Amino acid sequence: MDKPLAGYMSGLPFRANMRSKDTCEWTLIQLASSTDFPMLTGRSPSRRTRRRRIGGRRGVGINVDRASRPHLSTGNHCMTRNISRLLLKDIAASIGLAPEVADRVAFRGNDRLPSCFPVTQLAAATIGAACRAVADLLEADGLSLPVAVDHRLASLWFRFSIRPQGWTLPAAWDAIAGDYRARDGWIKLHTNAAHHKRAALAVLGCSATREMVAEAVAGWTSDALEQEIVTAGGCAARLRGRAAWESHPQGRAVSREPLILCDMGSSGNDRRWRPDRDRPLAGLCVLDLTRILAGPVATRFLAGWGAQVLRIDPPGWEEPVMAPDVTPGKRCARLDLQDPGDRATFERLLSRADILVHGYRADALDHLGYDADARQVIRPGLVDVSLDAYGHSGPWARRRGFDSLVQFSSGIAANGMTWRGSEAPVSLPVQALDHATGYLMAAAAMRGVAARRRGERTTQFRLSLARTAELLFAYEGDYGGDAPGDAGFGDFSGVQETTAWGPALRLRPPATIGDIAMHWASPAVPLGSGRAEWTD
Repeated sequence: MDKPLAGYMSGLPFRANMRSKDTCEWTLIQLASSTDFPMLTGRSPSRRTRRRRIGGRRGVGINVDRASRPHLSTGNHCMTRNISRLLLKDIAASIGLAPEVADRVAFRGNDRLPSCFPVTQLAAATIGAACRAVADLLEADGLSLPVAVDHRLASLWFRFSIRPQGWTLPAAWDAIAGDYRARDGWIKLHTNAAHHKRAALAVLGCSATREMVAEAVAGWTSDALEQEIVTAGGCAARLRGRAAWESHPQGRAVSREPLILCDMGSSGNDRRWRPDRDRPLAGLCVLDLTRILAGPVATRFLAGWGAQVLRIDPPGWEEPVMAPDVTPGKRCARLDLQDPGDRATFERLLSRADILVHGYRADALDHLGYDADARQVIRPGLVDVSLDAYGHSGPWARRRGFDSLVQFSSGIAANGMTWRGSEAPVSLPVQALDHATGYLMAAAAMRGVAARRRGERTTQFRLSLARTAELLFAYEGDYGGDAPGDAGFGDFSGVQETTAWGPALRLRPPATIGDIAMHWASPAVPLGSGRAEWTD
């Protein structure tokens, strides 16, 4: 039996009849404007908008209410690439790229991470957007180059890009981190950071074993435990269904935010810098104040195209699992922004930075005396890119959060649970919100550089994991098929990387711009291993 589905191709609404895994019939319904399709503008469609009849008053009237519509199935390989391209169009609109740039990115391969969300397509689209933004810098100087993205490699880069040779990475998760049954549902505890673990255990009043934590959690309601742990300075999220998130004050706030919020900075015309043909971002200085994981992904991308990246962490902060994965091409130093001498050093660094990327909670830099206005005074025309977990407005705007927690809060893990028919929450197969937001941050940074070269003031950008999640819900369906599996020998670069921990293989870049690809001038290094200074 045919299943009529709401779909889109080349920016037009279509009805898709999925007759089998290998065939797909498309019938043009009606050309619609971005008013009819708010997702094409980069704005999150509100719940009311999602329940309207697509096409407006003149439309054929396809109901896309998520509660009643059939799930989108992408067994057909052409649809894998089409969904990637549609996602890219959504992203392009949010950062001021013309919609047709999506047609100038070639998507290759058919591998798909299995999920009820287009995880592989999101990976390819966000990587493609970031690369297209780099290519547009070259194009402004008269060099037009195509962008190509590989679906398999994009999926693999959303896991780990590094494979140790003769040594091992530490465990990715703390022993008590994970999903627990509360009295009335599920809750996730995030305890990888020592102070977050202490906060959770203090609330639970138990020892640090999974058995004791499970017993303690079972005596709480999920809402009460979430609130107590967050109030104590920890990180937790109870499992919410999609409808519960859409009606939650924070869910409503996020739905009203754009995918990438663009603000006006100070004027800072910089026509001296020009992109290099082989290393497009050479000569740009990027000051990185981010931690796990979206921000470091963004700055790894920028370093891969030639930017000088200096990462600054506070004394004592470590990321033993992720540092080998996200620090190639970077120098990593430490500063205590409570110390007068370190503050002076930071201000000198900031005064020469082209791009600042930061992921502290919304008010953290403000409390240190470095709010958005102060940063622009120190460095007029600074391209300022920031992210947080739960959005820029609403009651949770300053709440601590991580990818896995946002998945629990927003309905992703609950919908995955239903899709798989599981009795336990089912999160995405990778930390897709982190990685995707990282590449969106990189794309935003490139648009800021382009604006500054034109003498424009749109140089401040804000993103959030929760808003990135809305992209996935816009294309929810059944994305089974050819899973990429583990990375094979052919997926890695032929050059061994001599990291500070030992030799390692790095995945081949997931995308190319013309005949050039990302590569890193130096191997991965530990946090705090370098000096807080620019090299030139």
